[in-house]
Amino acid sequence: MAAKRQWFIGTRMVDSNWYDAHATFYGDMNGGETMQGACGYGDLFQQGYGLETAALSTALFNNGLTCGACFEIKCYNNPQWCYPNAGTIKVTATNFCPPNYSKPDGNWCNPPLKHFDLSMAMFTKLAQYRAGIIPVKYRHVLCSKKGGVQFQIKGNPWWTLVVLYNVGGAGDIMDVKIKGSKIGSWLPMTRNWGVNWQTGENLIGQSLSFQVTTSDGKMIEFDNVAPENWQFYQNFDGKINF
Repeated sequence: MAAKRQWFIGTRMVDSNWYDAHATFYGDMNGGETMQGACGYGDLFQQGYGLETAALSTALFNNGLTCGACFEIKCYNNPQWCYPNAGTIKVTATNFCPPNYSKPDGNWCNPPLKHFDLSMAMFTKLAQYRAGIIPVKYRHVLCSKKGGVQFQIKGNPWWTLVVLYNVGGAGDIMDVKIKGSKIGSWLPMTRNWGVNWQTGENLIGQSLSFQVTTSDGKMIEFDNVAPENWQFYQNFDGKINF
């Protein structure tokens, strides 16, 4: 096997190697069944992901740590179904394709298989929908997002849950810290699930700042993202991105 080649862009790293996997699709051409999902996103159209999404098998999902990462995928070595000159698609990991141990074969999302369950719209850019399943090559690429990182604040006075979305660069987040204007020090948040991060601090009546670190080690500080009068279930624009 050839040595892994990696490109460094600033502090960011892109693996340029292509790896083997398979792909199927779920839902309909309008994205039915692909909204929300195991990463904790909401309406993927409103949040900027649209149909360019994928559910990952256990081997790729990594217990939700891969949520938000972006992949480039191409149909490979299946002339019966692959569209000639289809090129590649780019998708964001937004969901989990769970394993199925109830039947002896056809369980494409079971470990250790690497598998992408795409939206129907993305699958049919690569191959005829009648194919059902196709062999693909994939690689982990930087996410290109428009606008700033977005923060949605949920919870109650004793528990603050923040959903981070529209994250560029590596896309998948490995650390989040929060600071209230009256506290003055950075508090570590813990991952509740997927892209949801939590703290038990009461932060009502304080403007909120965040430090977000993606999986490649790049950290951005988002100062005073939410004003003092923020309310639960509001969204706030971080203005900048990775």
